[in-house]
Amino acid sequence: MVELLAPAGDLEKLKIAILYGADAVFIGGLKFSLRSRASNFTLEDIKEGCAFAHRHHAKVHVTCNIVMHEPDIEGIIEYLKALEEAGVDCIIASSLSILKLVKLYTKMEAHVSTQTSTLNQEAIRFFEEYHVDRVVLGRELSLEEIDCIRKSTKIDLEVFIHGGMCASYSGRCMLSNNMTNRDANRGGCAHSCRWNYSLYEDGIKINPTGDYFAMSSKDLCAVEAIPQLIKMGINSFKIEGRMKSLHYIATIVKAYRTLIDDVEHHKVKDFDIYKNRIAKAENRLTSTGFLFGLPTISEQLYDLNLTLPSKDFVGIVVEYDSKTKKATIEQRNYFVPFSSLEVFGPNHTAEIKIQDLYDLDGCSIDAARHPRQIVYFYTDFPLEKQDLLRLK
Repeated sequence: MVELLAPAGDLEKLKIAILYGADAVFIGGLKFSLRSRASNFTLEDIKEGCAFAHRHHAKVHVTCNIVMHEPDIEGIIEYLKALEEAGVDCIIASSLSILKLVKLYTKMEAHVSTQTSTLNQEAIRFFEEYHVDRVVLGRELSLEEIDCIRKSTKIDLEVFIHGGMCASYSGRCMLSNNMTNRDANRGGCAHSCRWNYSLYEDGIKINPTGDYFAMSSKDLCAVEAIPQLIKMGINSFKIEGRMKSLHYIATIVKAYRTLIDDVEHHKVKDFDIYKNRIAKAENRLTSTGFLFGLPTISEQLYDLNLTLPSKDFVGIVVEYDSKTKKATIEQRNYFVPFSSLEVFGPNHTAEIKIQDLYDLDGCSIDAARHPRQIVYFYTDFPLEKQDLLRLK
């Protein structure tokens, strides 16, 4: 059974990812983690997250994947022991010293981060000598290469299936450091590759069309590769995006959960069904990356305006009273009475038409316009806590 591994930037996202179908989540603590701008977890948060995950038969992976400089070494053993005490199942690291310390001082699994750019059999054999439990392969591999590596080893292999790609090998980029003094390999990436640029030759701007020239790639979407990856025996499918929204995580996780289950039950007929579900939350164009061969210009974002984040996600269900039919909602985007909504939850999807909208004082309101405002309406459809609502 393949593991679906989802990102989580905070406790709420961790719970949503698991409820919507993730078998495991990966998170960052306050130390030794990339994505320093994400809502990284305190030890108390990690403890609560692990307890929730284990109640739902899921695992928690913690990233300790910075490239360590001398000042970063202090406190690593104590921190690893604290993570184990909090209930963490696995540590993801690129530093050989951290991987070694995980095996020496804890009983947690040690996973080799994609930051090591592991792209061949010999690299896998090297990590096997460290008795690691899993290797996260680099995103620069084709399906053919992944299959070759899979056949060469019995160690667990993890493959990225969705999310951001990188202008460099597996995130080992120095653009941000050079241009802004923010070290991408120590948690400070400024995403310089996604800035707006103009291209000049002999002092003349030569952008083909549009206002900028981007050097980044489209995001990865591996929907069409899932059946082959499952057949190969890949152990874990990883979704990138610890800084993504709750709506994004729920949508992407549910789409891949459904696809994986459908593949395993021989029910897949049309990949566009899953792509269309994913498109409801995507805010960047997607491609298949390296999976089906070397990327071409079609996989790049040259002179293309990025698509804007969807505002369709309007609320999350806080409570539903089956007797009174009252649905209590936490607002996430502007919506009004008499809206047509899509109910999107772990257990169902449906369309409803709401009537009047009320605030907590029972007063009829003309819109839910305040961030995270608690409102309610009445509906015969049996909503469930943690269902998401989207505009139709």
